Amino acid sequence: MADKNVVLNIEHLTMQFGGVIAVNDFSAQVKEGEIVALIGPNGAGKTTAFNCITGVYHPTNGKVDFCGETIANSFKISHTPDEITKLGIARTFQNIRLFPKQSVFDNVLIAKHMRAKQNPFTATFRLNKSEEQRSREETWQLLKEQGLDKYADWEAGSLPYGMQRRLEIARALATGPKLLCLDEPAAGMNPQETDELAEFICQIRDKYNLTVLLIEHHMNLVMGISDHIYCIDFGKMIAQGKPEAVASDPKVIEAYLGTQEERDA
Repeated sequence: MADKNVVLNIEHLTMQFGGVIAVNDFSAQVKEGEIVALIGPNGAGKTTAFNCITGVYHPTNGKVDFCGETIANSFKISHTPDEITKLGIARTFQNIRLFPKQSVFDNVLIAKHMRAKQNPFTATFRLNKSEEQRSREETWQLLKEQGLDKYADWEAGSLPYGMQRRLEIARALATGPKLLCLDEPAAGMNPQETDELAEFICQIRDKYNLTVLLIEHHMNLVMGISDHIYCIDFGKMIAQGKPEAVASDPKVIEAYLGTQEERDA
């Protein structure tokens, strides 16, 4: 029987593209309220695993359960990304995917509409005015909470890079997730922005009662905020555990730095 505290359960996940096995028999669990990191060298298969979890890819083998419900396996068609978002999984991407010409406010409001209870009839005859007003009020409140309200009328693409990352996370929060998946949220950030991001992730985890799964290359961020870490290399898990245990694992050191002979060469 599955642990009731397990939000995400991944069993023997495999994703193969032709002769290339991008994720190889990967199993992991993410428990409620945790911040869990998935690390590994470039090309290790981290984003591919994310794509299987969020419905972008249909896994070759294995399965993914979210809150006790199977959302992806090799025996049936996986849920689509929008269906998975409605179930309570939101994600960000390595490359920022905002609507750059839309305002900051509209970027978040669009995400709010994902849970709107409306149809073409109610929209045409403006029978959903109260719901639209509520969505706008909730969007404004979310922007204030994330320190983005003063940029509400700015085009999203004109924001400083670090603020664009924060906006992308705010947009994910607007979908009302239980699990927030962050794909390299500190990419392109300077050390100060990275420190601020680490604090921000902890704050939103606590404020919104979230569980967080992140891919990240900034080891100071990962080691500072993670409750548990999984490390994969060539698609296969090579280590897992508490940050200090994973950081000192010889297989992890070798994956990132090469063998001792290679380092001495």
